[in-house]
Amino acid sequence: MSAILEADDLHKRFGAVSAAADINLALARGSVVSVIGANGAGKTTFLNMVTGYLRPDHGRIRFDGQELVGRTPRQITRLGLARSFQIPQLFQTLSVRENLLVAEGIAAAERVEEAADALLERFSLGPYAARPAGLLPEGVRKLLDVAMALVAQPKLLLLDEPTSGVAADEKFAIMDLVMGAVRGQGVTVLFVEHDMDIVSRYAGRVVAFYDGRVIADGAPAAVLSAEEVRRYVIGEDVRAAA
Repeated sequence: MSAILEADDLHKRFGAVSAAADINLALARGSVVSVIGANGAGKTTFLNMVTGYLRPDHGRIRFDGQELVGRTPRQITRLGLARSFQIPQLFQTLSVRENLLVAEGIAAAERVEEAADALLERFSLGPYAARPAGLLPEGVRKLLDVAMALVAQPKLLLLDEPTSGVAADEKFAIMDLVMGAVRGQGVTVLFVEHDMDIVSRYAGRVVAFYDGRVIADGAPAAVLSAEEVRRYVIGEDVRAAA
């Protein structure tokens, strides 16, 4: 299967700190990939380079055959790459439906009202349609943020910690809705996550970051059982477990 995203030899430093060192990564179309790593491992730096918020010091990033380095976030979005953030980016005083209408209008969607109503149904947001976004429970805010990211029908969706701040008894229901929506549109997904239960359940492939570099890449069971991942990402005392 062809790659929709290719990152080659990416490097990024902030003073003496290496946030990315020799990152080489390719995503197959239609895949669901999770990026894991402790705080400061370089996960968000990688997302920011892919989406144009940061420019790498060295290396190339190609999306659907087009070079991304040097493009603005808006230009990259128009190519078909969307992102939701760890802290949902919403219009706080507007209702859920109004947020979707604004997103549909920006995307120049046809039949804006019908498109917004379809998203309300797909993400089970109907009961909250008239509620201001600033008054929503965190799980619903996450769903709305993802729904708005999908308005432009992207080819690739980047999710930054989609279940952070979500109650433990809601996290699987939230992810079921998100993954059902993206599968319905045939979207490739790359999601950053700290919850290993979420990673194991939804990712077909896991990439582990540590100290700005990739230390493991492969099937979830293999990556999550790797010694370096257990020590530097999951935080297990490998010697005690041996």
